[in-house]
Amino acid sequence: MKGRGSGILLHITSLPGKYGVGDLGPGAYKFADFLAGSGQRYWQILPLNPPAERKSQSPYNCLSAFAGNTLLISPELLYKEGLLKKSETSDIGHFNNSRVAFEKVIQYKNRLFNLAFGRFKARRRPAGFERFCRANAYWLDEFAVFAALRQYFKGRLWCDWPVKLRDRDKDELGKVQRKYSDAIEREKFLQYVFFKQWHSLKTYCNKKQISLIGDMPIYVAYDSSDVWCYPDMFKLTKGKKMRYVTGVPPDLFSSSGQLWGNPVYNWNYMKKDKYGWWLKRMEHNFRLFDIIRIDHFRGFVAYWQIPAHHKTATKGRWVAGPKADFLDVVVKRFASSAVIAEDLGYITEEVTEIIHGYDLAVMKVLLFAFDGQSSRNKYLPHNYSSNCVVYTGTHDNNTVRGWYRQASGRQRKQLFCYLDKRVNSSEVHRELIRLAMSSVADTAIIPLQDVLGLTGRARMNNPAGGQPNWRWRFEWRQFDRGIRRRLAGLTETYGRR
Repeated sequence: MKGRGSGILLHITSLPGKYGVGDLGPGAYKFADFLAGSGQRYWQILPLNPPAERKSQSPYNCLSAFAGNTLLISPELLYKEGLLKKSETSDIGHFNNSRVAFEKVIQYKNRLFNLAFGRFKARRRPAGFERFCRANAYWLDEFAVFAALRQYFKGRLWCDWPVKLRDRDKDELGKVQRKYSDAIEREKFLQYVFFKQWHSLKTYCNKKQISLIGDMPIYVAYDSSDVWCYPDMFKLTKGKKMRYVTGVPPDLFSSSGQLWGNPVYNWNYMKKDKYGWWLKRMEHNFRLFDIIRIDHFRGFVAYWQIPAHHKTATKGRWVAGPKADFLDVVVKRFASSAVIAEDLGYITEEVTEIIHGYDLAVMKVLLFAFDGQSSRNKYLPHNYSSNCVVYTGTHDNNTVRGWYRQASGRQRKQLFCYLDKRVNSSEVHRELIRLAMSSVADTAIIPLQDVLGLTGRARMNNPAGGQPNWRWRFEWRQFDRGIRRRLAGLTETYGRR
């Protein structure tokens, strides 16, 4: 990420489209055209993995560290391949264009997927499908069985399956593969379609000189194929229940901390395996993206471990992570210049020294800059170094306008002093975008909500809870004629083309 550039943060689910959720179809290509036309070099998205929880749909709590979220498959592209009929893709329910109704969308798309899979089975298997299954067998075979069993057991946790299946008895798994062969192949088919559509979009973006920044969650869900297949990689009980769970102590996002509930890694076991699972995971992600943002990077240095029976994150403790023993292996294999280390929250000197020692880009968030207190705040632009990525806000923050509405008098006063002028809520987003673009940071990434100047109602996620998350979508009618011109102008003015 060396050299000045800028881009937009927008998850695929937030794209417009007629099927209730953003997908990898025409809307994604149109947005790529907008990025290119406004001089942007980057499109940053949230994790593409399938969410483990049907209701919350958090992309940071995934069923697999490798599989793709098939909800993002485009019915229009399936139609173009002859796997759906026009009448089937025209039969659209009354979806909300500004919010994703996940339950309704899942039911609708599953019906389409069943139709598409039926036609796929009736054809001769394409060579591309066979190649995909062979190349991805190291994760796909296990995930397809897991997904089929999960459906059969109606979402029951794998630890509550019959003991032989819970413990992956070889003979029992053989019976499952024969009995549920159709369901297993359906999962492989959907993964094949997902990755085919994704790589087509990536190729299109790259041809337009747009690099894709992916987001890799540090943890996976307990209810995932990874934990089911490799329980020794996690701190579990003899009955394979979680002994500890992940989270963070009180921080800028939550005064009571966050209880994430993911299983904790058994790093000692992973070390004996020479971090094989992690290396495969990193390699897989670098095939999907040009740059990877590693969420909660500080977890490699030390992580907040909470006894599984606790109801809050407050009584956890810091436990040392693998540190250089792991990071040396990763940096030896992959370019550190293609990694963004998410370093928000409680960051110690040790974490900072390790990140700088590997020359990793770090994050700066302008909404954390105006605390009404110190000019030494590390998120104020005059304290930046070039090797960082500046954001007005992230997916976990309010929008700029939403933040401004809730800001204290002291925070607003500091903002006005820094800008050397007073601003109101209808223009504050433009001022913060200008601050980000004009900073010395090599890269500036702006959430689309702030580009459009939207209020807090467009917030993507609130870690403290209180509203349904991950549901926001934009509509093309929200783009006024001047947005492309203004964004291109700022990009040109501050040398980010």
